[in-house]
Amino acid sequence: MSGFKQFEDYDAMGLAQLVKRKEVTAAELLDAAIARVEARNPAVNAVVTKLYDYGRDAIGASLPDGPFSGVPYLIKDLTSPIRGVRMTRGSTFFADTPPATEDSEHIKRLKKAGLVIFGRTNTCELGLSLTCEPRLHGPTRNPWDLSRISGGSSGGAAAAVGARMLPIAHASDGFGSIRVPAACCGVVGLKPTRSRNTFAPFAGEGLGGQSTEHAVSLSVRDSAALLDATCGAGPGDPYVAPAPDGTFLSKVGKLPRKLRIAWTTRAPRGVAIHPDFLRTLAETVQLCIDLGHHVEERDPEIDAAAIVPTFLTLASANTIVNLAGHPTAGRGPSEDEVERITWLTAKLGESVSGADYVRATQAAHRLGRQMAAFHSDWDVLLTPGLAEPPVKLGWLDMMMDDVHEYWRRVFAFSPFTVWFNQTGQPGLMLPMGQSADGLPVAVQLVGRFGDEATLFGLGGELEEAKPWFGRRAPVADAQPPA
Repeated sequence: MSGFKQFEDYDAMGLAQLVKRKEVTAAELLDAAIARVEARNPAVNAVVTKLYDYGRDAIGASLPDGPFSGVPYLIKDLTSPIRGVRMTRGSTFFADTPPATEDSEHIKRLKKAGLVIFGRTNTCELGLSLTCEPRLHGPTRNPWDLSRISGGSSGGAAAAVGARMLPIAHASDGFGSIRVPAACCGVVGLKPTRSRNTFAPFAGEGLGGQSTEHAVSLSVRDSAALLDATCGAGPGDPYVAPAPDGTFLSKVGKLPRKLRIAWTTRAPRGVAIHPDFLRTLAETVQLCIDLGHHVEERDPEIDAAAIVPTFLTLASANTIVNLAGHPTAGRGPSEDEVERITWLTAKLGESVSGADYVRATQAAHRLGRQMAAFHSDWDVLLTPGLAEPPVKLGWLDMMMDDVHEYWRRVFAFSPFTVWFNQTGQPGLMLPMGQSADGLPVAVQLVGRFGDEATLFGLGGELEEAKPWFGRRAPVADAQPPA
């Protein structure tokens, strides 16, 4: 199996099973992934830090016998510090940050699962966009159409998986940054329940509780198995997610009963939804009915007007703190050391009082209780993945001067994601369709707080009924050397 040409025929669990049966070695898998990065990354610019020797050293030191033992893995260049590896956070100001002195707890759990880290993926500056076009590393392009965005802030991760460089990659989500890139690049993206995965030991929460980290993947089962490997509180965490009933992997495609599923096309800010997303949502609704579920159109009764102002209050105040976090500079950046929107968002934060911040957290909690009331009747809410297909590069420009127009564009493009960062609920993005010109079209599944299990159950059913694994982005046709 020299070169392991069948690498792209498997999801991450499939690759791990081959290693376990000794049909292929971890070194062969890493070589296959590296070859695909070398062949396809020049087109999409997904991988910005190559850690090939780091991966080879991990294999040489004997990998743990975990559920993903031997599977190559990429880490987003924003969260999850890796001992001895620099993290730039997509920013010229942080580009000279010294390498981390210890692994985060999340990285430790990924390594214990047997994953082989061999690079970092591109992200926007401080994760403040739903595109991935930082000045530091340049734009990451969509593997389905190189003129379009890959989504953000985990755009590098989604583009790498979408281009079939590897089957699963690390991602994080503060207002859609796992789910939007998954939707743009035609892969699976789960935002777990708030605090399902720990930020220990460096933080208790991210973006006032709005942020979490997990992955983008080719299959639902990979996402479930990875969550089994990483979930659980870390030392000193301020709060924890409800404990799961059994493993998440055991729930994939298996539901104890038929579900009550609601669907909505009503965006919180009244944004028009592209016909391709309406059509794909309607097809998914019908598929759920065909699977025997009870499905009705229902619009949750929530304080929709509070969603974006609440986010901006929390995010802008956190941006001030993040910009002050350079470990050696001893100062915040000057205006020309960061991108324009980063600077202007921090300026918005300067007008946020302590009382404003408390009111914003209370508004987020109120939204959470409103959605909890909704889910007393409904197991899952279906929404369009995005309002429109991936936009052209440059439209979500972090160098524009109008910060309010910038954030208007962000939430006009993705009106259904930040909502669930505030409520803390799990959201699963699935590539359920394609547009007439071949772009991915996604549907979002939202579950009760703490109930990823039901999402994996329904997601697995939908994947089996309408498989997407065989769809390949044009960039994936770039073959590695024989």
